[in-house]
Amino acid sequence: MCSIIGYCGRPPQRSAFDTAFSRTQSRGPDDTRVVEVGQGLLGFHRLSIMGLHPEGMQPFTLNGNWVVCNGEIYGFEKFRRELSENYTFVSDSDCEVLLPLYEKYGTGMFAMLDAEFACILYDGKKQQFLAARDPIGIRPLYYGYDVQGTIVFASEPKNLLGLVDRILPFPPGHYYCDGEFHCYCDIAKARLPLSDDLETVCTNIREKLIAGVRKRLVADAKVGFLLSGGLDSSLVCAIAARESEKPIHTFAIGMSEDAIDLKYAKIVADYIHSIHTEVIISKENVFDALESVVELLGTFDITTIRASIGMYLVCKAIHETTPIRVLLTGEISDELFGYKYTDFAPSAEAFQEEARKRLRELHMYDVLRADRCISVNSLEARVPFGDLDFVDYVMSIDPAMKCNVYGKGKYLLRHAFEGLGYLPDEILWREKAAFSDAVGHSMVDYLKEYAESCYTQEEYEIRRKRFHHAQPFTKESLLYREIFEKYYPGQSEMIVDFWMPNKAWEGCNVTDPSARVLSNYGDSGK
Repeated sequence: MCSIIGYCGRPPQRSAFDTAFSRTQSRGPDDTRVVEVGQGLLGFHRLSIMGLHPEGMQPFTLNGNWVVCNGEIYGFEKFRRELSENYTFVSDSDCEVLLPLYEKYGTGMFAMLDAEFACILYDGKKQQFLAARDPIGIRPLYYGYDVQGTIVFASEPKNLLGLVDRILPFPPGHYYCDGEFHCYCDIAKARLPLSDDLETVCTNIREKLIAGVRKRLVADAKVGFLLSGGLDSSLVCAIAARESEKPIHTFAIGMSEDAIDLKYAKIVADYIHSIHTEVIISKENVFDALESVVELLGTFDITTIRASIGMYLVCKAIHETTPIRVLLTGEISDELFGYKYTDFAPSAEAFQEEARKRLRELHMYDVLRADRCISVNSLEARVPFGDLDFVDYVMSIDPAMKCNVYGKGKYLLRHAFEGLGYLPDEILWREKAAFSDAVGHSMVDYLKEYAESCYTQEEYEIRRKRFHHAQPFTKESLLYREIFEKYYPGQSEMIVDFWMPNKAWEGCNVTDPSARVLSNYGDSGK
């Protein structure tokens, strides 16, 4: 990960700008540079992943244009070959292609990128700033307006605290130009449903996911893998193990007393012959990390915070004890193929509409979790299930095929790898367990018990009513909201609401986001 900031005018106080930008130094601990461009400033904290030499340091400049980018641009070699006729590259950085691309294609270049990225660009000829974000929002970008009405962009909300009044997420799949946001890709708006039959669909799912993993293995820094023992992360690891010449490094985390994940992760690690590390955490570790996790996330969402504690602690251990700087994860599969609650979808159309909604909001939930937990530990996240070609294809599959009519969720994904030896059957057909629960049911139980002890029922009712947007509805949600407000006062609208099952569906009107409360959870927690 890296950190970027763009102040699109002259800041009232340079010292306030420097302080704000320094808050995300952990995203890019290798080098820092701030340059004056036009009437504004561009800043970059570097985490060296591609092109480790000093020439890869940003901002890049070309013919009066400047750019900072936090991203991975896959297949950038093709652009380099095309552009090298008129441009001499000085580094091995994938992001160096952006300015020559902009000179040739203008804002049309954003739709051409196969990338996880957020960038801020200054056009010297037009004397204006532009910004853009990838279609899923895997790389973070936020914005706000200062007291003079000047727009400011930055990687995280904490960079904008004290600079702007209201902080908002930059919409994924958009670019900003001439004072407006323009959509260049709505990844959730699928093409007409494909007519492919079941076997063709599953073959394409397999081939596109393998391609998505393969391209994310390319790095000049060391690569590792988060392994929960669930279907999604296990598939990513199994594919990577086949694609790698040496054993891959896998990491799993769990509570000391009842970790579900550790058991299954060990089965996968043994099967794929990875170099496997287990991180064991206690009740004390969870409570000690809670406030730091809410602060680094910038959210009040229950699911995100629960699931982030384990992820933050395992990434902390990776950073402190290994040379690994890139982590592949299994996020985004649930939103594409369905989760336990989508078994209750009343129709194929409702399933698809829910998938579209979740995909458009991912940048506020699971994707946010992966980015912050990994980047705060000076690591970079890569998400194979978020590969644009893969997502576009899966969203175009007839939703009737994705609904759970097979007696097993995510059947298409499982069947795509069935009988090919990637995973043992006990993993390939294992029931879905929520990450926050699978780290250990006790972790969530401890958090709920602690929240109960913080408020009487009367205190809870009075204090939760202070909040009008996304009003807390349990003592646990109130606890998280009050910690959030301590660090991000009045900024709750950065997150649209709580991640919860669709309450309009029969069987989903629950008061806890854990799949454990659903009637179909079954053997997921075993």
